[in-house]
Amino acid sequence: MINLNLIFPEIFISLSIMFLLIVGVFKKNSLNFIYNLTIISLLITLALTLNYPIDTHLTLFNESYKIDYLSTFMKILTLISGIFVMLTSSKYIQITKIIKIEYPVLLLSSILGMMVMISSNDLIVFYMGLELQSLALYVLASFNKENLLSSEAGLKFFVLSALSSGLLLYGCSLIYGFSNSTNFILIAENLNSNSYGLTFGIVFILVGLAFKISAVPFHMWAPDVYQGSPTSVTIFFAILPKIAALTVFIRFLYVPFINLIDQWQMIIVFLSIASMLFGAIAAIGQRNLKRLIAYSSIGHMGYALAGLAAGSNNGIQSAVSYISIYLVMNLAFFSCLLMIRRNDNYFENIEDLSGLSKNHPILSISLLIVLFSLAGIPPLAGFFAKFYIFMAVIERSMYFLAVIGLLSTVIAAYYYLRIIKIIYFDPEKEKYDSNHHLGLKLSLIISTIFILFYFIYPSGLTEIISKINII
Repeated sequence: MINLNLIFPEIFISLSIMFLLIVGVFKKNSLNFIYNLTIISLLITLALTLNYPIDTHLTLFNESYKIDYLSTFMKILTLISGIFVMLTSSKYIQITKIIKIEYPVLLLSSILGMMVMISSNDLIVFYMGLELQSLALYVLASFNKENLLSSEAGLKFFVLSALSSGLLLYGCSLIYGFSNSTNFILIAENLNSNSYGLTFGIVFILVGLAFKISAVPFHMWAPDVYQGSPTSVTIFFAILPKIAALTVFIRFLYVPFINLIDQWQMIIVFLSIASMLFGAIAAIGQRNLKRLIAYSSIGHMGYALAGLAAGSNNGIQSAVSYISIYLVMNLAFFSCLLMIRRNDNYFENIEDLSGLSKNHPILSISLLIVLFSLAGIPPLAGFFAKFYIFMAVIERSMYFLAVIGLLSTVIAAYYYLRIIKIIYFDPEKEKYDSNHHLGLKLSLIISTIFILFYFIYPSGLTEIISKINII
């Protein structure tokens, strides 16, 4: 008998999506009502997820759906991020007037897809979750139909994502053909390490997953999509899909294919090195803040992959720690970006920050803290995130990877420090609006405090994550 209580959060969020769609159709001018209901739905889903013992280790549906410590932690992370993203962008969607009732429903659908991905223990279940997440994101990227850049962003993401999904499906078919199963546990039992077909299958699936986290050389969609999408959607793109994709990376590599580590480890090392270096160098010439953060996110995903390349529990835990701290830094950065508004117009170029410290000292200090943290300056949270990764990599004697990581950190520090120089030393511009939404202020305060005071008790997060044991 299947215990459906274990998937009650997923069932509840599915029912919420249907209910909100019905309300949106029959109730006129219901955007604010539906938006608030969506936040409440996410809060209830979070409460339902927290309600179960976090150390549960069970499988459902013929071992194709897994409820364990990793999945529960990542779902909690996804739901909390989703709530904060919606709180942060509520004023933005009211001012821009481009958002319809479908917007919060699409966000919920995408989050449901991510939850399915996080718990997937089977290639078919994983692909279902991936497509549910991606189909909603295609629409969200091109939501601003009046803006040519938004339409371009949606089209580019759709075409390139369809290509990556095709490659991923081909990889799944190869693995099924050579192992006679799509279930991760059965694949591990039927594994033939001499099979070249399995190796090709792993490569194709890694290509598809690398696209989802915008790792080099499958990053080409990220800068255009980040810039063209409405900023509220860009925040979503920058944070939530990364959590689900990283979880699938961990499950896919460490459950069925841990014995083939010699074959996939060098692929992950290459993706990591290429992403770290390219993300650091390509961002230097950017003038648009959303494009800059896109290249920055490519580099940051390189660090997370370095943790996975270590091939140890410590490496997995360091990657999870990194993504947890990274999403807080991104949330803080975009909260600052949404505060750069004048007469209901949002500004997103680096030049728009010129002399910001003269008129907006508190916002400037917040940006200073966030940018220093993204650059990995001690004692801020971003430093600890990189420190955990480098320790895990050095522990496995992968010194070359650690040296490349340190070099790319130094290069990346340049463009973060350049923004700080513009904020504090360039001539001031006209003052921006200061009547910000409570949710936006709350997101910025909480994320900035976390970044600034993380060093007081860094073991708090590591103690929680240390219970993740995959190998």
